[in-house]
Amino acid sequence: MINEMKLTKVLPKGEDLGGADTIYFGGGTPSILTVNEIKKLLDTAHQHFQVAEDAEITLEANPDDINEIKLAEWKSIGINRFSIGVQSFKQEDLDWMNRAHNAEQALRCIQLVKDAGFQNYSVDLIYGTPTLSDDDWKKNVQTIIDLNVPHVSCYALTVEPNTALQKMIKLKKKEDVDPEKQAAQFLLLTSWLQDAGYEHYEISNFAKPGYRSKHNSSYWQRKSYIGIGPSAHSFDGNFRRWNVSNNALYIQSLQKNKIPYEEEKLSEVQKLNEYIMTSLRTLEGLDLSFVKEKFGEEKCCKVQAASRKYEINSKLKIEDEKIILTKEGKLFADGIAADLFFLEIKV
Repeated sequence: MINEMKLTKVLPKGEDLGGADTIYFGGGTPSILTVNEIKKLLDTAHQHFQVAEDAEITLEANPDDINEIKLAEWKSIGINRFSIGVQSFKQEDLDWMNRAHNAEQALRCIQLVKDAGFQNYSVDLIYGTPTLSDDDWKKNVQTIIDLNVPHVSCYALTVEPNTALQKMIKLKKKEDVDPEKQAAQFLLLTSWLQDAGYEHYEISNFAKPGYRSKHNSSYWQRKSYIGIGPSAHSFDGNFRRWNVSNNALYIQSLQKNKIPYEEEKLSEVQKLNEYIMTSLRTLEGLDLSFVKEKFGEEKCCKVQAASRKYEINSKLKIEDEKIILTKEGKLFADGIAADLFFLEIKV
């Protein structure tokens, strides 16, 4: 990865990277790296890119990887934000999800982060598991509120194909998830956190004022970014590229001073569809004036016309030239976005 950073001076097709105001260590379990390994990666980033002095530098960490010594070391090398994969404060949930940490560690890691002087951190929670009742879900969310956690990301449990969990469910060794229960727990979640003063600024993300994730927000705002490592993606507004996922091929290519990636140039229709998909997920919504300016009045009118049926059934609202999903509409965000998409006409 260090070699890739040295080779990467520009985004796809030669656009200058400019300044970087966020660095994010994620996509796996980066907290298992030694502090020296993380420091080398950070030092290389500072040497080869213009990293802002006040850059948000996030490390994904599991509760069982967090202790007083590591926190002090991480702080000393510049980590200033954490994304902590708590998932649940209930032991039965953690056992069902085969998590390595226990409920006591889930609680303790947050206190350790606070005691170490970190004010900016996020906690991940999962809802909709068969073992999680509405009352237990309320306790999980209330724990976040009571601890004054500044940012929380909440996801409905998804059963990915060809996983051990899917196999266990198929063999009737574990209970399957209930989509109706997940929808109900999502609506409860939004009410509880908003009543507690959290901004529901993206479908899965809630933040106290001033604590939105700068890094993840850049994806939803379609800003340029660069990804380093196997399977990492980069984007410059016009081109999207992705590194190979095979670790051996990735290493072999970099040993030859070549970055192993594929790329595609986005058409205007793809750019518009991506904007529709990402903007509808956010608190600010889809800006019709932006669509008109960037993609033309005809497409703007079509987007607005296609959204009317969802306005009638209260899945979204249109005000001040913004299309914004309602609380209930957020349950259908992907379907609504797909319905507003434009078809690519091949010639």
